[in-house]
Amino acid sequence: MSVNKVILVGNVGKDPEMKYFDNDVAKANFSVATTERGYTTSNGTQVPERTEWHNVVCWRGLAQIAERFVKKGTLVYIEGKIKTRSYDDQSGVKRYITEIIADNLELLSKRSGGVENENITGRHDLPVSENTSNEVDNNSDMDDLPF
Repeated sequence: MSVNKVILVGNVGKDPEMKYFDNDVAKANFSVATTERGYTTSNGTQVPERTEWHNVVCWRGLAQIAERFVKKGTLVYIEGKIKTRSYDDQSGVKRYITEIIADNLELLSKRSGGVENENITGRHDLPVSENTSNEVDNNSDMDDLPF
């Protein structure tokens, strides 16, 4: 058995870049930063905080939702799978890129208009559903998370 599952909670680094293909198929690309806290080891060595940047891709209806609601700085919860692809750059050198193909996107940041949480679930091959119920407790202390 094998599993390819990724869960990220982090801040969006840039507004989504949108592309539309034949039959109005939408694709959204944006980056998400996740940061591990720094800590001190038992012998007193300081380990600094570490930020990782992730390339996130949303397709079809989920991409259209990302276009409407995801902005730079938004705190998001992403579920998806890792995909690595290659391409040849302008010099003919083979390059590799690792992306997170999103299946689920939840907005965790407070937004204008009074909606604090937006649960947006979709698969790139299934219709997108929106659920505006507050499934995440914004009063919980997110700083207690180990990442």
